[in-house]
Amino acid sequence: MLLQTDNYHFEMIHSELKWAVGEDNVRTDDADKLGHSIDYYWVPELWHDRNCPPQPPQIIVTPETAQDVAKVMKIANNYKIPVTPWGGGSGSQGGALPIYGGISLDTKKLNKVLEIDEKSLTITAETGCNMQQLEWATEKAGYSTMHFPASIACATLGGFLAHRGTGVLSTKYGKIEDMVMSIEMVTPEGEVINTLPVPRHASGPDLTQMFLGSEGTLGVMTKVTLKIHPIPECRKFHAFLFKNMTSAMAAGSELMTSRLRPAVIRLYDTPETAKLIKKVLGIDREGSYLVFGFDGPEEMVDLEMARACEICRKQNPEDLGTEMGQTWWDNRYKFFYPPYMFHMPQAFGTLDTVATFANIENVYWAMKKVVTENFPQATFIGHFSHWYEWGCMLYARFIIDDPPSDPAEATALYNKIWDMAIRAAMDNGGVINEHHGVGLKLGRMMPELYGNAFDILKRIKKIMDPNNIMNPGKMGFGN
Repeated sequence: MLLQTDNYHFEMIHSELKWAVGEDNVRTDDADKLGHSIDYYWVPELWHDRNCPPQPPQIIVTPETAQDVAKVMKIANNYKIPVTPWGGGSGSQGGALPIYGGISLDTKKLNKVLEIDEKSLTITAETGCNMQQLEWATEKAGYSTMHFPASIACATLGGFLAHRGTGVLSTKYGKIEDMVMSIEMVTPEGEVINTLPVPRHASGPDLTQMFLGSEGTLGVMTKVTLKIHPIPECRKFHAFLFKNMTSAMAAGSELMTSRLRPAVIRLYDTPETAKLIKKVLGIDREGSYLVFGFDGPEEMVDLEMARACEICRKQNPEDLGTEMGQTWWDNRYKFFYPPYMFHMPQAFGTLDTVATFANIENVYWAMKKVVTENFPQATFIGHFSHWYEWGCMLYARFIIDDPPSDPAEATALYNKIWDMAIRAAMDNGGVINEHHGVGLKLGRMMPELYGNAFDILKRIKKIMDPNNIMNPGKMGFGN
């Protein structure tokens, strides 16, 4: 139901929401509605830039407790009003866009750190916490979340839970889903539920993992308990410049398959080394830049670092040493902010995927071939930024400096690049996304990715959200 705002029925619902959560927590002014209608997805930014009005919510609600969220959900479910959760608005997939209007449920007042358990090394916090603020609170107690994404300063904890986000140190400490102990969730019908208090058990299916990555389509996560970690004695880095990406990949994959435990590995292809590594770090030479780091007790770090360097040297790279590794760490966020990041009027997208070591290079070359051969106006670059024992993630990008001025034409071109590049990834063993999520951008590809199993996801959605009010139009679930 798309709420009409020029009749008495809207005012009745508006009043009911204010009675439920307080007048100060319900807003309908145009500035707030505009602010909750554009995230970091390029398409709505483009349309706004071209003076085309976005689809706003009719009401913004800022609950202060899980019980407030439950009240809002009961009202919305009763009237069949769409509800779209909103965290920091930094998502790149359109997952927080209220494309059917209704209520934008802004979680940023759910921002309390509730408990730090120093015996179990866990922290319990509400999901509207800004991630940087949560990390500072953890560090004040002498620990760290070890979740350091590029969006740490502008995204909420709930946003990372919603799309299974990844931080810089994921190679050792895991993605956000590896850090979660348990969650509190408000269902679309307004029931507050909690998953089991531990993440490893044989007590049936794991509901925690089902809700993680559901992008607000199954309910609203309001509280989470995360693992935290002692701050390591030291963290050291080393960098190499390889003749080509293939030899660098051979070294990087051996670091993982040899079962060393680097905290981070990042490998940049030759074009991105020439374009961004040169710009940010000042390395002006041809090749593929590989950096890695280890942390923990210094004696162990030095031992693993020495072994990792031995592995790399088998490929005869140029040794850039510890200084150029540390320089990368010190500047790791610059890649994602002006003046280094792409921005309007450029068209750009992050075609991230993940595959096994047996497939990841094929995925890279297939995506590159599709983009460069079919879209000569586009530049294709990529790096491999999150590594596992079995494979790694490709953070590929396309950039078009002069996209069509007409927003419909530009959107059609943008979607065509996504369609062809992601299908090339799937054809070669990749998936549609690794850590930015599905959202509006990639929902149409979910049935292709999952095949007949997508019907299972749709049935879960139908049971959890019978009136389809939770973030409709996302993740391929339709409206």
